[in-house]
Amino acid sequence: MSHNFAVVGLGSIAERHRQNIKALWPSSKIYAISSSGRAAKAPIANCDKFVANIADLSVKAIDMAIIASPAPFHVAHAMRFMRAGIPTLIEKPLCTNLEDASLLAQCAKDRNSRIAVGYCLRFLPTAGLMKQLIENRKVGQVLNVFIEVGQYLPHWRPSKHYKETVSANAALGGGALFELSHEFDYCQWIFGGLSLKHAYLRSSEQLQLDVEDIVDVVATLPNGAMVNLHLDFLQQKAHRHCRVVGSEGTLNWDLIKNEVTYCNNDGCTTLYSKPQWDKNLMYTAMLEKFFGATTTLEKSPICTLAEAVNTLSFINNIKHSARNAGGTESDDLE
Repeated sequence: MSHNFAVVGLGSIAERHRQNIKALWPSSKIYAISSSGRAAKAPIANCDKFVANIADLSVKAIDMAIIASPAPFHVAHAMRFMRAGIPTLIEKPLCTNLEDASLLAQCAKDRNSRIAVGYCLRFLPTAGLMKQLIENRKVGQVLNVFIEVGQYLPHWRPSKHYKETVSANAALGGGALFELSHEFDYCQWIFGGLSLKHAYLRSSEQLQLDVEDIVDVVATLPNGAMVNLHLDFLQQKAHRHCRVVGSEGTLNWDLIKNEVTYCNNDGCTTLYSKPQWDKNLMYTAMLEKFFGATTTLEKSPICTLAEAVNTLSFINNIKHSARNAGGTESDDLE
């Protein structure tokens, strides 16, 4: 495939996408576009043409688009391509408010635009295995789900001070809720929709941020099972784990080790373990699935616009309830 790609944004995820595009489709041309409208401070890798201001880009030259700018700018950047009927992959989160999400949804409907959202954890081999195991009732009836993710924010991007990153800035869509929203996405993808019960948002003294760096949520699944979710920017050793307690056994999913084990009265069995698996393959698989697709996306693991809106709605409920409760326990939203 030889196409012209527009990649909006110059951050680390945009750099990864440009590199992967060149690896997958070497003859393609990449337009790297600044999300801020400013000139690049350094040479841009895997870039055939740099555009400082998206308003100066002729969309007629573009066949495929990736929006990897800060989340508050996703709508403005994406709609420029969607209105022209250009397939558009938007990095997670979809955006930062439901009003913008409605604009995207209406544009997608009006222009019949092909659009997806970059929740790449769905392409981790153990993610698909977990979904299959739950659908096949490996643990029987799901009773409880415990999801936890944490990593020390200053360790995420060592080349840049953490307070200067998108993750640390509310105006750029930062905070643990948006940055770690993969957990909300995969939870609903595997287990079904979440109904919020309680939410706690905290900003610790350790990082001194204007965004939440600790999130604790209690929710329920359609079958009444309880879900506990914990997200943080503080754990010195990166941790990403999901434990499913069922009537017939327990599944333990370590997303960092790319490992799934099953335990019941007979003992524990490792169902899958490939810790050395190259996690960049999640991103390349996502690009191939979306940009190589010629039909609808319903049968693929890629996150659809509707699914991303559901995740954003859940995040919105968390923010609303925590704010109403003064940052402590939320009212029951059922």
